[in-house]
Amino acid sequence: MNRVIFSLKGGVGKSSITCNLAAISAQQGHKTVVIDLDSQGSASHYLGYQPNNFDPIKDTIADVFTQRGGWFTPMRSAIEFVRESSIPNLYYIPSSHCLDELALDLERRNKKRKLKEVFAQLSEHFDRIYVDTAPSMNFYTQAALIGADRVLVPFDCDAFSLHGLDAVLTNVATVQRDHNATLQFDGVIVNQFTGQAKHPSYLIDQLISRSIPVFDAYLPTSIKMKESHYQQKPIVEAFPHHVLTKAFESLYQEVERK
Repeated sequence: MNRVIFSLKGGVGKSSITCNLAAISAQQGHKTVVIDLDSQGSASHYLGYQPNNFDPIKDTIADVFTQRGGWFTPMRSAIEFVRESSIPNLYYIPSSHCLDELALDLERRNKKRKLKEVFAQLSEHFDRIYVDTAPSMNFYTQAALIGADRVLVPFDCDAFSLHGLDAVLTNVATVQRDHNATLQFDGVIVNQFTGQAKHPSYLIDQLISRSIPVFDAYLPTSIKMKESHYQQKPIVEAFPHHVLTKAFESLYQEVERK
């Protein structure tokens, strides 16, 4: 099972949601891997990655895409690029800041279906695959959706997110129609929720009134999330009894029931 976390708006918590759901999956005994497709590498950093300053492509997701293979250098399987995190059962393939500059060449080489192959290879070794994407419908996001089973969309209770959601759903529908008929939109994840304010609830009601599926577990705003980023450890591991951790655990159960 692979799940892509996708939004066209930055700062909605894609990397945090990806890594924490994956961490809970690992805690539950599922062998889980995170693929970081965002050139900013937030998910990679969150899981403890230290970039290689001498060769920023080597052994990253960029290397998975760009390797050419040959008679003396056969193509490496995706499993060879996987790294261990500090959490048992949780692994990741790190991002590279070179992803953006490589995209045009990869598109010319018709590599949009590469991740479908990667997902198939990793599924032989892992129970769950979570994919973090950039806040754009770029080459890598399209490749992820083409190969994905399911997609989750974070929503940070902001009017800009509400206006941008139509574009997100249109992109998902286009991929479903043209490339991946089995892709399933599981729903919207409400993040950075403040229960005392009226506006977030109003925006969520707008989604529900349009029959857009919204997960019942809302993720509250908390400074502990930033502290967990600094520690390079998912909050569900760094602060296991925190209210945000409990919200993530409830969200995870909903996601799994899908």
